[in-house]
Amino acid sequence: MAYYKDIREYLEVLDKNGKLRRIRRLINKDTELSPLVRLQFLSLPEAQRTAFLFDNITDVSGKRYSGSVLLGALGGSEEIYSLAMMCKPEEIQERRAQAERNPIKPRLVEYGPVHEEVHMGDTLLEHGGLDEFPVPISTPGYDPSPAFTAPCWVTKDPDSGIRNVGNYRVLIKSQTKTGIDFCRPTRGVAIHWNKAREKGQPLPGAIVIGGPPSIGISAVVDFPIDVDEFTMAGAMAGEPLELVKCKTVDLEVPAHAEIVIEGLIDTSVLEKEGPFGESIGYMSLTQPRPYFKVTGITHRKNPVVLGFVSQFQPSESSKIKMLGNAASVYKHLRYVAGFNKVQKVAFSETSDSIALMVVQVKDTNTEEVWKILEAAQKHRFDSKIIVAVNDDIDPNNFQSLVWALSTRFQPYRDLRVLKRPCIGLTDVSLAPMEVMERAREEYNPELPTQSYLLIDATIKWPLPPVSLPKKEFMVRAAQIWKEEGLPPITLSEPYHGRNLGYWHAEDEQKAEWALKGEYKKTGELQATQQIPGGPHYPLPPDFVKK
Repeated sequence: MAYYKDIREYLEVLDKNGKLRRIRRLINKDTELSPLVRLQFLSLPEAQRTAFLFDNITDVSGKRYSGSVLLGALGGSEEIYSLAMMCKPEEIQERRAQAERNPIKPRLVEYGPVHEEVHMGDTLLEHGGLDEFPVPISTPGYDPSPAFTAPCWVTKDPDSGIRNVGNYRVLIKSQTKTGIDFCRPTRGVAIHWNKAREKGQPLPGAIVIGGPPSIGISAVVDFPIDVDEFTMAGAMAGEPLELVKCKTVDLEVPAHAEIVIEGLIDTSVLEKEGPFGESIGYMSLTQPRPYFKVTGITHRKNPVVLGFVSQFQPSESSKIKMLGNAASVYKHLRYVAGFNKVQKVAFSETSDSIALMVVQVKDTNTEEVWKILEAAQKHRFDSKIIVAVNDDIDPNNFQSLVWALSTRFQPYRDLRVLKRPCIGLTDVSLAPMEVMERAREEYNPELPTQSYLLIDATIKWPLPPVSLPKKEFMVRAAQIWKEEGLPPITLSEPYHGRNLGYWHAEDEQKAEWALKGEYKKTGELQATQQIPGGPHYPLPPDFVKK
C-alpha cells in the first residue's frame, strides 16, 4: 500500500474498506455531532465501528460552515488503526517497533496545499479566525467551549532546536486565542515551555489539524525528549514527510495538513482553562494553564477538521492510546531491555489505556518474569497494575486474563507493591477532589504517593491440559461454522486445548481410545484399578459443617 500523502487519500481507503460513514443531513456541531459518533462506542461491537464524515454542519446560532468534520478515522477500531499504519492488525506492534528503530528525517519543500489559504496580519480575521472552522463541542452539557481534540502541537526546544509533536487538547477561548493542556511536566511541550519561560520568552507553537495519518498516530505516544516525532511519522509511512515553513513563526509543519494555526504560547502568566471531558472517564476541573495567541492561520480549501472521540472509554482516544502505548512498551522490553521472550503487550482501554498493562511472555522463569515486570513499570511509570501471563493467554481478552489470575496466581507469593511520589494529578484515586484542585492552584504542590501492583500470573510448574478440544478439532469446527453461514467469529486464545506438561501417558491413551470408538477399554482398565472406599479428602480440623 502506498504512503498516504494526506488525510484525503486515507479517506478513500477507509471508504473502499467499508470503514467510512458519510452523514449528509444537517448536523449541529455543538449538540448533535459528538453524541452521534459516541453512540457507536457505547453500543456497537468494535468490528462494526467506522469513521464518520460530516459535511453539512451548523451550530447553536444557526451558522453554516464550509469544510467537514471527521471523527473515528484513526482509532475507531483496531482495524481502522491498522489501515492508518498500512499493515495488518497483528503486525501493529512489530511494525511500530521497527519504525521507532529506523527513523526517517522529513524533507522541507517550498509549497504545500496547507498554504492554499493564508490569514495573517491584517487578514487574520477576514474569515472569522478560529470561528471559520466547524469545531465540535465534545461533551455537550459540561464542556465550556468547542475544542480541537486531535491537534498535533509543534514546538522546538529553545536550546537544542529539536522538534516535539504532541497531542494536547485545545479549548477555544476566542477567535485568536486558545488554551493548551499538556498535563505533565515530562511532556515535550512542557519542557520547551519551561525553558522558554526561564529565558523570558514566549514559546512559538503551531497546531496541526488533519495531517497525514502517520503524524496523528505518532503524536499521541510519548517518545524520548530528543526524538523528533516527524521522523517517527516518516518511518511509519515509509517515506520522508514533506514539511513547509510556517508564515509567522520559526517552525516547520506538514505540507499536506488540512489546517495549521500558528502563534505564541505565553510563558509569563497562566490563566484558567477547562473544564473538559477527559479520557479517564471523568470531567477535569478548571485549572491554571498556559494560553496560546494566534498569529496566523493557513489551511486547504474546504478543510477537513480531524478530531478524536475521547472522554469516557471505550473511545477513539482510548483505542489509539492503547495500541500506541502497547507498541511502545513492546519495543522497549524486547529491543531496548533485551527481553526477547516478550511476545506481546496490551493495555485495557477502560484503564485509560495506561493503568492496566498485560505482558505476554514465552518460555521464561519466575526470576525473569519479575525483571520484565519491573522494567515495564520503570518505562511506564503511570501504569498502576502490570500483569505477566503466558503465551497461551490473550492479553487483550479480559476473560482469558481473569482465568490466568484465578488459576496461576497466589496473592501472598505472586504480587509486589511499589510506591513513589506521583508526577501528575490526573488520577482521581490519589486524593479527594478538593485536595487535587488546591494542589493545581498552588501549581507546585507536595504530591501524594502513587503505588504500583506487579502480578506474576504465569505458570509456575507443569499443569494438566487446558480443558478445550485439541486445536485440530477447533479449527475444523470453525471451518464448518463458516460453511454454515453462521455469524462471523474471531478465535482468541485460549480457544483450544493444549498440554501444559502434567499429563500421564495412560490419560493420553484413554483419549485416543475414545476417538476410535473404543471407550470401553477405559472402563475395563479402570475396573482393574479399584481401591478401598472411604474419605480421600479429609476435612480440616477447624471445619464446622453449616
